[in-house]
This record gives sequence, C-alpha cells and structure tokens, in this order.
Amino acid sequence: MRAKGHGVVLAGLILALACPWPALAGVAVKAVRLWPAPDYSRITLELSNSPQYKVFSLKNPDRLVLDLTGVDNGPVLQAASGQVATQDPLIANLRSGLNAPGVTRVVVELKAEVKANVFTLPPLGEYGHRLVIDLYPSAESPVANAEGPVERAIAQVSQPSATEVEIESRATAAHAPSLPPVASPAPAPKLVVADKPIRQEKAASGDKPRRSGYVRLITVALDAGHGGEDPGATGANGSHEKDVTLDVARRLKAHIDKMENMRAVLTRDGDYFIPLFERVAKARKAQADLFVSIHADAFPNTAARGSSVFALSEKGATSVAARWLAKRENAADLIGGVNIDVKDKYLKQTLIDLTQTATISDSLKLGRDVLSELGDINDLHRGHVEQAGFAVLKAPDIPSILVETAFISNPAEEKRLLSEAYQERLAAAIAGGIKRYFDKNPPLAGGKVARNL
Repeated sequence: MRAKGHGVVLAGLILALACPWPALAGVAVKAVRLWPAPDYSRITLELSNSPQYKVFSLKNPDRLVLDLTGVDNGPVLQAASGQVATQDPLIANLRSGLNAPGVTRVVVELKAEVKANVFTLPPLGEYGHRLVIDLYPSAESPVANAEGPVERAIAQVSQPSATEVEIESRATAAHAPSLPPVASPAPAPKLVVADKPIRQEKAASGDKPRRSGYVRLITVALDAGHGGEDPGATGANGSHEKDVTLDVARRLKAHIDKMENMRAVLTRDGDYFIPLFERVAKARKAQADLFVSIHADAFPNTAARGSSVFALSEKGATSVAARWLAKRENAADLIGGVNIDVKDKYLKQTLIDLTQTATISDSLKLGRDVLSELGDINDLHRGHVEQAGFAVLKAPDIPSILVETAFISNPAEEKRLLSEAYQERLAAAIAGGIKRYFDKNPPLAGGKVARNL
C-alpha cells in the first residue's frame, strides 16, 4: 500500500515537472498596448489580476527589465514585439521569456537612456488591471537634447533673418522714434506648431498706417481631447472621440495658421495620452493667448444633440448636464492612466490664483463668439455658454473654453462628425469665433511679435 502511495506522489511530481512553467502562472496578459509620443513612450499591460513586479535597468546596451511574478508568458505578451513602431523615440524592441518558474521577464530594449515611471491602475470602465510603464528621455539622452520641428519652427518665428534686420535698420533710420525691441525667444515647448514663418501681407493703400514695424503675434493652443489609452466617448457605430477631436483640431490649426499674425499649437498631434494638467502646462509654455479644448462627447440619452461651449466655473455647474460632462471629462486622467502619487504643484497654485475671475470673464466672451458661429452650422444644445469645473480649463491667465462639437452618442451626429466636409465646417466656425473675439478684444502688447514687412 505504502509503495503504491509513493508511486502516486512520484507520478504527480513527474507530471508537474513535465508541465511548462506558464501552467504555474495565475495572471493572464489580456492586452499589450504601446503609445509612442513626442514627450515619452508608454507601455500598458492589461492583466486579469493585479501583478507582483520588480523593475531594474541594465546598461550596454540600455534596457529596462520587469520581472512579473505569477504572470503568464502567453501569446499576447510574446506578440508584443510586433507592436513596436519604428518611429518610437525610445523603444527599439520588446521581448519576454521565462526567467524562473512562475516568473516572466519582460525586456524593453531602448534607443537611449531613460527615466522610468512604473505604476499599476485598478480596473476602470472597459479596462481591467493595468501595469503602466512610462519612459522619459534622461537629461543626458540624445533624444532629450535633440532639436525637433517645434524648436525649429519657434526659432523661425522669433529670430529675424538678415534681410529682415536690414529692412528694420532702414525703417529705423527713416523714422525718428526707435522701434520697440524684439521680444526674446521663449523657451521652446514640446508642442506642434506650423513649420513655416508667420505670413505677413502688405497693407492696402487705403489702410491706416501702422505706428511701428511690429504687430502682436497671437498664439492659440488647441487641445484635442482624450488620446492614447483614453478613447473618450464611443459612438453607436464604434467611432472614438479621440480620433474625431484630433481631426477637427488639425483642421482648425490649418485655418488659424492662415490668419495674419496668428499661429496655432497642438497639445497633441497623435494618438497618445496627455494628463489634463500637462495640457494646461503646454499652453502656458507656448505663451498661448487662448486655449480651446475640442470634444465630441456622449450622453446617456442618445437623442441629445447639438453643439455646446463651456467655460470654467468656480461656483458650481450651471446645469445638471454641464456638471455631468465635467465629471466625465475630469475622469480622463483615471482612464488614460496617471500616477496618483505624483503631486503637481502648478495645479494646486492654479486653483487659488486670484487672476482666475478676470480670465473666466474673457473665456465667456470667447465662448459666446464661438457659440454664435457654431449656431450657423449646427443646432445648439444650449443657447448660451455653460460653466462647470473642467480641470482642463484651469489655466489662471489664459482664456479657455471647451467646445463640444456634437454628441457622438447620437447616431446622426456621429455620422456627421466622421464626415471630412463637416469637420471642415466645424473648424471654420470655431476659427471664425476666435477671429471675432480678437477683433473685439485685441491682445495686450508684449509677448511674441511678428515682423511687419
């Protein structure tokens, strides 16, 4: 009897040793998503349960290593190497294997030295447990110090050419009062701007002569809502808000860039996630005169339709719908994935800045002009600018509005939002509202300037 019992135990042990190591793992990898962006690269592992992990880096060549205890090295994880984009600024390859029984090792092969921020997110919405790896170029990295199209474009705007200097010198000699000095170039933000100098047209013979050789350069920050891990609202036919908003923002940028003495910058120009406070920070780095956030939201009632414009409120929402939408938009950081252990000092300062009241007043003026133009191409969900506590509108010194172009949850409006012709009409209407605002409210002197030749 005893010998027979030993035989059963031995057979069981042999069977266990014969089983591949993944059979010992209890956590499955449901999806792997890679999001390359100009500022950083993100890897998201979506898992069936919360993982145990250890992270360390290796040199020569640069690698980031994650040891995942109890995580299955299944086909989803093994296929992740095929998702690495060739244009990813930081990630060269991604591979995985079994490092020890029950331990899956993920190796991120890097193009440069990085700083890694690794954190987990609990299940939310359609997502399960997530392990997020955010990779940022280190200060010594060639990627961090490279001059991109943004820096070159800003340099073209800020620095005069030799021909411009010669023209300026002749103008100065011909007129007694000296011209105002050129503003020093601002620090180059990592934003997307027009890759061309500001276009200047000669004034018609009947126009009033300008008092100086310089005119104020107006910068408008355009924020395409959502992106990357955060798809935003989803339409009845499966379209994503993040794609519609980026299309409209790009078209709006093209309209603004054609306007005299104006340029537009985009907070994002691709499918990647940016935290709400960072969108505001990007606008401030660009010394933006206005901030316009583009959305195409959803509502539980699929019959909801029409365009809306929102400004910030410090005293509560002006309607139940406005409160609901603000709550939904403010949840973007939770869906997109923000490490809540990171405390943002600028955001705290923003909430108590005493200039907010004047900024909100200007935001309402801008909102009314944009809403008026939108009313010419679409029904208005509300005939006035609504207000609520949108986190993305909390820049203390930049008039800011959030434009709900239409409701993507309404099948008829979803169809229109996917139309290139309608996107163009939306962009033209918003641009018209911005122009109307500046016609009535010229920007203050100072800041960036464009040369009047």
